Amino acid sequence: MHLSIFWRIVLTSFVIIVVMAGVNLYALFQLRQLTALSANMATHHYPAIESAKRLLTVLYAQLNSEKKYLALRDVTFLQHFDEEVEEFHRGLRSLETQELTPQGTQLLEDTKRLQQERLTIFYTVLENGVASPAAPSADYEGRRDALMDRISATIQQFIDLHETGISVGVSRSRESSAQAEAVTEQLVLLALVFGIVLAGFASYTVLRPLRQLQSHIKQIGQGNFRASLNIRAPSELRDLVDAVNWMGTKLQELDDMKGEFLAHVSHELRTPMASIQEGTHLLLDEIPGPVTQEQRTTLRIMADSSRRLITLISTILDLSKMDAGMMEYRIVPTDLKRITDMSVNKIRLLADAKHVQLVVEAPAQRVWVKADALRIEQVLDNLFSNALKFSSEGGIVKVLMKPDLKAGILEVSVSDGGPGIQAEDLPYIFERFYQGRTKAKHATPGSGLGLALAKKVVEAHGGRIWIESEAKKGTTVRFILRLTKPGEAA
Repeated sequence: MHLSIFWRIVLTSFVIIVVMAGVNLYALFQLRQLTALSANMATHHYPAIESAKRLLTVLYAQLNSEKKYLALRDVTFLQHFDEEVEEFHRGLRSLETQELTPQGTQLLEDTKRLQQERLTIFYTVLENGVASPAAPSADYEGRRDALMDRISATIQQFIDLHETGISVGVSRSRESSAQAEAVTEQLVLLALVFGIVLAGFASYTVLRPLRQLQSHIKQIGQGNFRASLNIRAPSELRDLVDAVNWMGTKLQELDDMKGEFLAHVSHELRTPMASIQEGTHLLLDEIPGPVTQEQRTTLRIMADSSRRLITLISTILDLSKMDAGMMEYRIVPTDLKRITDMSVNKIRLLADAKHVQLVVEAPAQRVWVKADALRIEQVLDNLFSNALKFSSEGGIVKVLMKPDLKAGILEVSVSDGGPGIQAEDLPYIFERFYQGRTKAKHATPGSGLGLALAKKVVEAHGGRIWIESEAKKGTTVRFILRLTKPGEAA
């Protein structure tokens, strides 16, 4: 399902919000558990302990009132005793209604039973003492003190039970808090990682088609109109991709029409231009009859112009063949030193006329490469022509050959000391008809096709060509070809 960018962002945000909400709910649940534990201690254990301690106080108050009454036989102390007994029973009943544990309930029942037993022996002694008042016997005091110890011990067990409950609650609260903290940290980290991964994936699904589209547009800008981009992308980008593909198709159609037009025009012009050039040479040779010096000068200008025009037409036709994949190369072991010498000899007279020195640095032995001799000679002719055109009077054009036997390649460089190429022109220097901003002084403007042809030929040989230049510091054109041996098959 191809979701739009809007819905991808909405769904990604929704999932991240849901994950974070889950983490918050878990933390809230743990907080409620801790609150419940604290509330249980505050509403149950602490009041029970305080009430039990009050019972102990009341119990010993009873004992004190009992002892005073038995010693003095004052009714006031007996009333105090009865009030304290009633208070003890009220406290005991209150604890029984609030107690939730079976063990605590049993302890309270034992306390009630022991208290009742104590009261029974007291009232028995009291009834006997009405007839004959006397000090209580040692047996009575022993039984009373034993019951008091058992009652106080039972109440103390009740207090210890609730204090143990508080300790257990505190321990559980600490454990729960530590566990909740650790789990919450892990969940937050997991949610954070999940959110980042999900956001990254959503961004990737949007940015990846954009990068592919950007790369495709760059290819179109470099003249590769035939490639069609077919990618999975959101609906908005899908429409944009279709529009770019349609644009590339239309540009390819226009480029094909241009190529056909240039090839047709070049082919149609070549024959008449050859006739003009041949006729000019016949006139210069005075075959039809003698010519004056002024006429000879005019004829030479015509011959040079027709030669340049025929060269331009041939270059256009060669480029058209290369684009159509119809150019045939006869790649065989070729002596590049011999081809270089031939190209240098072609421009030697022009170099002497401009006082430009031609320097060739090459190994002493022959240098064999896999190449079509005619096409590589065409490349060197273009490079030498450009170097000579941009060289100033008294300059140097240098040709350097550096074989790398280990890599099996030969690097050829052609350098001049001319004005150089501006940095903003370098990326486009191999494009057709592009001549840059640097102009040669007192030179005939070129066509802007020589370097484009050189690039096509070198790449067809499996090599690479590039330019190193800096404004006002000259230019060096380098290309590499594969080395071979004289007898090696192509």
